[in-house]
Amino acid sequence: MPTLTASPTLGDLLKFECNPSYGRETVTMKAGANYPLGSVLGKITASGEYRLSPAAEVVGDEGAETAIAVLLEAVDATGAATTGLIAARGPVILAEAALVFDASVDQPAERAAKVTQLSAQGLVARATV
Repeated sequence: MPTLTASPTLGDLLKFECNPSYGRETVTMKAGANYPLGSVLGKITASGEYRLSPAAEVVGDEGAETAIAVLLEAVDATGAATTGLIAARGPVILAEAALVFDASVDQPAERAAKVTQLSAQGLVARATV
């Protein structure tokens, strides 16, 4: 018998949101990546596009090293820049286990720093929700 697996859903990530009309925005995602639901994002200062927030500054993507949003839907931007829906401001409670970090954010201290950066936007990640 085959094993069925389900992709993560918005309900797995988003546990509380006070007002979607206030907290959500449609933004442009940088081309060249497939962004899963729950991606922790930073904004590139020069272009205004969003990408996975790296652990440190990346030449050409300055500004994205600060986590400021979470992607609320999966976005395939492998071929071209594409729009995506984000949680930009809170109050919002997110399941920490559902957050997806850039590959460079691979240490517990780096992940904790990203979670702290998100909380400055009112996007609070909880380990148990």
